[in-house]
Amino acid sequence: MRLTNMLKGIFFLFSVFLWTGSVIQAAEKSARPNVLVILVDDLGYGDLSSYGASDLKSPQIDQLISRGMKFTNFYANCPVCSPTRAALLTGRYQDLVGVPGVIRTHPENSWGYLLPTAITLADVFHQAGYYTGIIGKWHLGLESPNTPNERGFDHFHGFLGDMMDDYYQHRRHNVNYMRLNQKTIDPKGHATDLFTDWACEFLQQQASSQKPFFLYLAYNAPHTPIQPPEEWVEKVVRREPGIDPKRAKLVALIEHLDAGIGKVIQTLDQAGLSESTIIVFSSDNGGQLSVGANNGNLRDGKQSVYEGGLKVPTGVVWKNRIAPQSQSDFMAMSMDLFPTVCEAAGITVPAGLDAVSFLPILEGKSQTPLRRDWFFRRREGGTRYGGKTIEAVRSGDWKLLQNSPFAPLELYNLKLDPLEQNNLAGKNRNKFNQMSALLRAEIQRYGSVPWQKPISKTSPSE
Repeated sequence: MRLTNMLKGIFFLFSVFLWTGSVIQAAEKSARPNVLVILVDDLGYGDLSSYGASDLKSPQIDQLISRGMKFTNFYANCPVCSPTRAALLTGRYQDLVGVPGVIRTHPENSWGYLLPTAITLADVFHQAGYYTGIIGKWHLGLESPNTPNERGFDHFHGFLGDMMDDYYQHRRHNVNYMRLNQKTIDPKGHATDLFTDWACEFLQQQASSQKPFFLYLAYNAPHTPIQPPEEWVEKVVRREPGIDPKRAKLVALIEHLDAGIGKVIQTLDQAGLSESTIIVFSSDNGGQLSVGANNGNLRDGKQSVYEGGLKVPTGVVWKNRIAPQSQSDFMAMSMDLFPTVCEAAGITVPAGLDAVSFLPILEGKSQTPLRRDWFFRRREGGTRYGGKTIEAVRSGDWKLLQNSPFAPLELYNLKLDPLEQNNLAGKNRNKFNQMSALLRAEIQRYGSVPWQKPISKTSPSE
């Protein structure tokens, strides 16, 4: 009898221990918000209904942004893909982590190699006990050590490469870059639908997890090729009689993307995760004008350091912390998301970042500008791009830029001339010289970091 009572006591204490542990885990999870970062590809500043598009319907993204704060003065780090992604995931200027340009399949036309020692958002959240996932487009390396599972992500379901040559075949230069972690896969369907479905599966699985999650959902839409499902094009043409056929296809691709994001948010809601999840929505650069993109009244677009290539639609949602339907013209850029979501999650921000948290703005507080000088740069080469190394620096209302290596530097006052039409380079030489010196010093700083794959050392016998 005494032994039976002793066993019952031990069982009771063990049960209490398990229950207490589960309560503590649940409390820790509820105290630490999940983070969902949605990055779309080449979405123009004016290509959402909520940002002024009149021939396009984006109810899901508009509704998402209306749950929190809409930014009207948010910038991508670079006017092309890989560098902005590197900046967002490291909190550094892209050149300082080895990604000044686009990483591509062929080494002779690849312009970056993610610094192996760079700390990623996924590294930080993983170390903090989060389950980390990336779904969609990686575009920061095609081989070890620069694959997602080696850069802090517990789960990868998506595309290693840059653009897809076909949204249904999922190839680039006839190479299959679709992966489930390290395994090559060959799924069927439109890439946007696949990434949506995989994100929904991830969220459903996380609903019963004791760990909070960090999910980076990187769609490749609406990047070229402009290949929406045909029924979406037909819907746009019926609704918008007389629309240019090229524009109709892009609108359809964006509306198809919008519906996919709506499914992801609906899954988040149904899984009971919305109240405990910070959601970020942004684009990696401006829209591509040659395929019909709308960058509002901004000058130029993708591949340009004029405003149309850099300013992007962005919103941040956090229920009960960020006021719904709020709006801010506070200036921030892609890399600043890194310390912002870390601070929001109560995670220590790594030292040495170029990025600065704008969490006070999200909470409705005042905040001084994040930095005095803002740098934008893209390093590229080859005859196709005409040696396309371009850069810009902004300091206060002033912006100095060189949008072609074969053109002189240009100087604009964005407060007086937001459309960048009145070049003051010849009229204000003091400001021109001051900002030229800033840009030159920054470029010299970037030169300390290699951006090509290290050459393998061979033994003397070889």
